[in-house]
Amino acid sequence: MSIPVSLEGLRTAVAERGGGAYLLTVADDVRPHAVHVALGWEGDRLVTEVGAASARNVAARPAVSLLYPAAEPGGYSLIVDGTAVVAPGEGKRRVSVAPTKAVLHRPAATPDPTAACADDCRHVFGVTRGRSMG
Repeated sequence: MSIPVSLEGLRTAVAERGGGAYLLTVADDVRPHAVHVALGWEGDRLVTEVGAASARNVAARPAVSLLYPAAEPGGYSLIVDGTAVVAPGEGKRRVSVAPTKAVLHRPAATPDPTAACADDCRHVFGVTRGRSMG
């Protein structure tokens, strides 16, 4: 189940989860590369220091995601998609991410086939449990 987060509401959602998240990039061999980073705001961008592999990945493929894990079982994770750039520095590599989309996400409850739909259940294409809703 996903709930969109407006870019205006993103600061609040990030603040509720603290300063650490996973930065997800794509390596040259098209494998995902995940590292835990400490993030902060600079203007409208999230910034962090990264290692050589993350910097190389961002330079080649700037589409990235940030994953703030759920704080408790059954809670929502925050997933932020964005466009990143590497800012060169003295011995450090800083990545700056401009958020483009954000959602709160958690697995949907496993439905009990004998029970009526719960709050997380939504009908799709007018069909429920294999029967037409017409």
